[in-house]
Amino acid sequence: MSSVEFRIVSARPVMTADLMARTGLNEEILTNLVHSFYEKVRTDAVLGPVFDTRIADWGPHLERMVSFWSSVALMTGRYHGAPVPAHTPLPINAAHFDRWLALFRETAHEVCTPAGAAHVIERAERIARSLNMAVAQAQDVPDAVPLIRR
Repeated sequence: MSSVEFRIVSARPVMTADLMARTGLNEEILTNLVHSFYEKVRTDAVLGPVFDTRIADWGPHLERMVSFWSSVALMTGRYHGAPVPAHTPLPINAAHFDRWLALFRETAHEVCTPAGAAHVIERAERIARSLNMAVAQAQDVPDAVPLIRR
């Protein structure tokens, strides 16, 4: 029998470098985006109370969100979590997701290049739609509206 050596080569570093080049995004910008966004969330009349009752130590949450957005925006694979089960028990609805998206869009335009903002906003819209549908289904909301308005 002959010995066959297999070498696994990941395309992830190449894809990440390409995304960074095309969007102008990097870890520093994503960290700024996450921190700036959650500063707004914490003081927001709609979203602030939801977070206030659940997050006592913001440091770990912000680190987790930077890893999440690094994975989502740059395909780094840094995030290892389950966002759907974390959101389904929350007392939230489509209005919360609309507000979340409005603040996210605003912050992305402030912090990112135009291409970077478009990139993260498109992903945020998909995530919000998906989470909104999952929350509505978990809450057994009949005829829940799965669309997030712009």
